[in-house]
Amino acid sequence: MAHEAQKAIARQSLLLKSLPNQHVDTLLSHAIWRSYDRGETIFLQEEEAKAVHVVLAGWVKLFRMSPTGAEAVVSVFTRGESFGEAVALRNVPYPVSAEAVSACEVMHIPSPLLLSLMKEDPEIGVSILASTFTHLHSLVAQLEQLKAQTGAQRVAEFLLNLCDTADDGCEVELPYDKMLIAGRLGMKPESLSRAFSRLKAVGVKINRNHAVISNIERLRDYAEADPSEK
Repeated sequence: MAHEAQKAIARQSLLLKSLPNQHVDTLLSHAIWRSYDRGETIFLQEEEAKAVHVVLAGWVKLFRMSPTGAEAVVSVFTRGESFGEAVALRNVPYPVSAEAVSACEVMHIPSPLLLSLMKEDPEIGVSILASTFTHLHSLVAQLEQLKAQTGAQRVAEFLLNLCDTADDGCEVELPYDKMLIAGRLGMKPESLSRAFSRLKAVGVKINRNHAVISNIERLRDYAEADPSEK
């Protein structure tokens, strides 16, 4: 049974916050609430999609396995973010697998319930389209990074996205292990280590799972600079 705090987080997710309250209450009352340990599978690639998922706490990764057994990280989600909308509503298999990369809590909304409510109120469809568009925009941004930025610039932008202050400097905790960070940024672990070393020149110091950024504006200038100048 979900606590009110969990429901409050779910209400603020992109998927639910634009819906009328009566629909949100219906979805929350029929949702499945689960906790996962680090490394636990949420669903597997090619499994039938039966729900839309909202992360309430922790981190979840989506990934694909190649025929050679290599893992390609597609995306990483955290508190208040949803995934699986498009495939769940089309009743097709998942094109990716999902795994908890930290202890996490996830709300699962059965797709038949969403489809039923969509037939009653088209506004629900608009909300789901908005959520799906956000995922598409994120993937386009990832592609742009891979094409237009060096590895060190991608790491710089990743660190900047963790900063929640406008001060000159800050210290942030790396939200998951370095191997996953490398996969998320389209890099090999050894390339990530070299990128961290390069960022020392712009005031970034890595200490285990923390990054100390001496000057946020300087790091932003580095991330946005023309790669040909590097």
